[in-house]
Amino acid sequence: MHWKTLSSKYISQHRYFTARVDTCQMPNGTVVPEYYVVELPVTVCALAVTEDNKAVLVKQYRHPIQQTLIEIPGGFIDAGETPEQAIGRELLEETGYAFSNIYAVGKIAANPGVLQSITHLFLATGGKKVATQNLDFNEEIEVQLIPVEAVCQMLQRNEFVQALHTTCLLYAFQKWDELKR
Repeated sequence: MHWKTLSSKYISQHRYFTARVDTCQMPNGTVVPEYYVVELPVTVCALAVTEDNKAVLVKQYRHPIQQTLIEIPGGFIDAGETPEQAIGRELLEETGYAFSNIYAVGKIAANPGVLQSITHLFLATGGKKVATQNLDFNEEIEVQLIPVEAVCQMLQRNEFVQALHTTCLLYAFQKWDELKR
């Protein structure tokens, strides 16, 4: 079922938004003259839990949907980083918390019909406040500490809008339950 790429032409090249149009050939010989692909950097996110079982959530404005959301911490993997290193760095930068345990709980593609992007999902436990936030110039993040049980209820009430974060929470709660047994 693998398609052969006959040609690719970039129509936008930016660190956060690269788009191309491919001409592809299907195994049955059919040529698809215009298949649009958006390339995004690989990302990470985590359900991060402190030593006293509070989830470290972040509240921030999301301009594309013009809403302020409650989310889990995460971000882009920098060049040379492993996903585990990236989530540790992102957690520290966005929240000031460091975590003694980081568990990989999954890897997903947000919308593989259009997006060429992968997000690595984690559960981080044993969090301690060790620093102040170190935010990018365009980040304004409010850290919120919420009991893990309340976050599970928020998830059940569909209070998390970011789809990748919702998926991470589902897998992270499975791992959380496994660790508690």
